[in-house]
Amino acid sequence: MLDQPPIVLKSNPPFPPHALPPGAKPTTVPRKYMPQLSHVERARRWDQLRKRMVMAKIDALVFLGNDIFWDMGLANLRYIFNAGGKVTSYGAFFLDRDPILWNSVAHSNRPYNFCHSVQDWTTDIRIFQGLPEIVAELRAAGFERSRIGMVGYSSTLVPSTLLHGEVEFLKRALPAAELADVSWIIEHMRLVKSEEEITMLRGAGKIARKVIDALLAVARPGVTEAAVFGEMVRTQIANGGEPNVFNLFNSGPVEHPETELWHLLHGVEQPQIPSMRPLDDGDLIVTEYHTKYGGYLTHTEYTVYVGKKPPQPLVDIFKVCVECLDVSKDVLKAGNTLRQAWEAIRKPAARAGLDFVELGFHAMGVGSPEWPSVVYHEGYGHNAINGHRIGDFVLEEGMCFGNNLDLFNPKWKPDVGCLLSDHMVVRKNGAELLVNTPRELGVTG
Repeated sequence: MLDQPPIVLKSNPPFPPHALPPGAKPTTVPRKYMPQLSHVERARRWDQLRKRMVMAKIDALVFLGNDIFWDMGLANLRYIFNAGGKVTSYGAFFLDRDPILWNSVAHSNRPYNFCHSVQDWTTDIRIFQGLPEIVAELRAAGFERSRIGMVGYSSTLVPSTLLHGEVEFLKRALPAAELADVSWIIEHMRLVKSEEEITMLRGAGKIARKVIDALLAVARPGVTEAAVFGEMVRTQIANGGEPNVFNLFNSGPVEHPETELWHLLHGVEQPQIPSMRPLDDGDLIVTEYHTKYGGYLTHTEYTVYVGKKPPQPLVDIFKVCVECLDVSKDVLKAGNTLRQAWEAIRKPAARAGLDFVELGFHAMGVGSPEWPSVVYHEGYGHNAINGHRIGDFVLEEGMCFGNNLDLFNPKWKPDVGCLLSDHMVVRKNGAELLVNTPRELGVTG
């Protein structure tokens, strides 16, 4: 039998005895066909985390995973454990012993937990049967009177995603312990990416470029929104990307009555789209999507005109998007301040008399938007993404950003614009581009 961890509570066994051949071990074949991070990268992260734990006087960490915000609620857990899943994923991390991952329900652990087959960072993987077993492990290890850090997920838009019921349970179960939300520690660790992380992002970028090709190939009159959207998702998965349906997409006619508003300044989220509406000549498609590879997300935005000759005002808007993209490549470099970058990126739009929905950049890696992100007009919208109080912060090499270049001409149409972006790595002399998004408006006629 494959060894099972001892049941520390008076609860049901996870399943009846399951006889396996003597010496049988989980297969490692799937690892050959999935992107892998090295033990060097693991050592770097675990060392950095343990140093921060010592500085914060934290004895143990409890990771409380969830799938909020397109699975990004698992970002911190996956960053440290290199494993996890959408059903249930919880973890414990220590200063002087290997971490423990509790993953998935009993029936998904027969004959073993498949996380053993797809990664080799975390070896102590147990069936999740509720928080009481995690608490029992902490008590057995002597942490019932310790300072324990709780890790959920946090980002520039989403506050810490610790579930109230779980926090209250831990307080009742560990009354002598001091519990603190320290999700920000992992978020800070993710600020600057290592070269291994950037390699994963490059892999995602290559797939993202294939998605644009698929979009251009399939977007034709008579084809439904759903078929176009489905081909974009299929292309990601078929080329090694993880199933990750983040596609803020929309389509509609460029020419329409002034009193009939369409939502063609920015894409919208599921289930608002996609619909079974067939595309028609003169339609515009705007899309912002993430491509996930090895847990890492690249950001892409693009605009496609369905027809042979797009209207000149639309072409002109896209040309300014390209100008902003070129400036982004120049100014997203180590040593510049955030304000220097966003002010330079916005100058071409201001010169052309264009307005924007988003115009700037947002950080991303295993999550999005990560810190720092600046996309809104100063003084408008959410302070976390309008540059509030962070203008003097300095860019560092290895920071990674998706552009948000979402422009429109209010003198032409208030509800039609263009989207464009690439995914950029901050370097000493200018950004490295990971997607190589086309520099021309997509035209499919």
